[in-house]
Amino acid sequence: MDTQSSDPNNQHIIENNLSLGQALLPVFALIGMLAYNVYVYGDSALDGSNQFILLMGAAVAAIVGYFNRVSYKTMVEEVAQNIKSTSGPILILLMVGALSGTWLVSGIIPSMIYYGLQLLNPSIFLAACVVICSIISVATGSSWTTSATVGIALIGISEALGISLGMTAGAILSGAYFGDKLSPLSDTTNLAPAMAGTDLFTHIRYMLYTTVPSIIITLIVFIIIGLNLDTPDQVNTQKILNAIDSAFTISPWLFAVPLLVVFLIIKKTPPLVALLLGTLLAALASIFFQPHVLNQIAGTDVLSISSAYRGIIDSITVSVQVPTDYTALNDLFSSGGMYGMLGTIWLIICAMTFGGIMDAIGALSRISKALLNLFHSTFGLFSSTVISCLALNVTASDQYLAIVVPGKMFAKAYKDKGLAPENLSRTLEDSATVTSVLIPWNTCGAYHSGVLGVPVLSYFTYAIFNYLSPFMTLLFAALNIKIRQLKNNKTSLA
Repeated sequence: MDTQSSDPNNQHIIENNLSLGQALLPVFALIGMLAYNVYVYGDSALDGSNQFILLMGAAVAAIVGYFNRVSYKTMVEEVAQNIKSTSGPILILLMVGALSGTWLVSGIIPSMIYYGLQLLNPSIFLAACVVICSIISVATGSSWTTSATVGIALIGISEALGISLGMTAGAILSGAYFGDKLSPLSDTTNLAPAMAGTDLFTHIRYMLYTTVPSIIITLIVFIIIGLNLDTPDQVNTQKILNAIDSAFTISPWLFAVPLLVVFLIIKKTPPLVALLLGTLLAALASIFFQPHVLNQIAGTDVLSISSAYRGIIDSITVSVQVPTDYTALNDLFSSGGMYGMLGTIWLIICAMTFGGIMDAIGALSRISKALLNLFHSTFGLFSSTVISCLALNVTASDQYLAIVVPGKMFAKAYKDKGLAPENLSRTLEDSATVTSVLIPWNTCGAYHSGVLGVPVLSYFTYAIFNYLSPFMTLLFAALNIKIRQLKNNKTSLA
């Protein structure tokens, strides 16, 4: 993912003499409250009510902690530490909001959509999304950057073509997380082998056994879906192209900005720096390419320094819209700016509050230990690892903790079973990294749904690679395929 400012290896685990029932009580309370809240509010649950429910879940956890003599100070400090660890993602979210606004008014996103409509046939569009996002994510090592750049453009093309946004977001995230898993530039790809006790490139090579079949199945499914889509006729597509051309100055030169951003990420430039430069360069491009759009936003007829400034700052900070002759495009050519990201930031803060208190009272450690003791066979060990990672993505709301906690807890168990550490590192990635985006209140789920503008529940079914990966690793374990054994301090494949 490559987003957080704190070092994931510094994540610590708090242990306490908590019973399993006490550790699970806040989880069941949260799930019950969230289920009822979604029943009442439906798709608007993330507008604020779910955030409050997460705080109520944190309150239940705090009560459990109080009766187990965990001090209020300890809980607050752990919450503060958790929220501090998300300072990077929060700043990135704000910068993505700024970038999406300037990329709209500069004509970068409209140009991507304009050319994409001509190049991407609707029948292969979803499969193309997987391939494009896979390449970008491998190159950058970041699923977050992939969503914030090509992901936004692909969502725009999808909306113009009349293809389901849920399908498109699922294809984007499938490709983005395939690349994130395998890229040596990704922090999660580095973190998993560090926790398990193996080296980076052994881990990457070993992941190919489960990751390649998963992405192949994903591509086949999206090809089948694409071939059975109802595609719009050429007349409607031409109307869309004409509307875009009349509202914006379309130019291939505008692609220089996103290409530069991707290049900076590949060169390991901090994401915040790359996104800020992308925002500023797009703002400059808007003055040269889209002065009429800046006038529209500023509400003036003649471009001046003050009107250009107002148009750019409004696109960065608040909601703006560029109307076209094609009504269906008006929602597409709108951006919430930094303001539009505040709801997602709110969700992340509340989720990390719940995760912080769960960690402070020792619930995360207790749940992981229970899962570790639940199974005794090799397949059972893999199963308990997967379940533990999924549980922590739900309860801790943090992808890093979902890797760190099971990684530390299960490392000795794998060694005692005579299993090489890359078995654990692969399972951590197959179950923790990729499933984080499927949880609405997890930092990854909140981020991607906020950036792409598609609720998690809408893309959940179509994020095929993400939920296929843990099943693939369990299938390999059940059939004893490519399970590497420890032999006299060396390894061999079963």
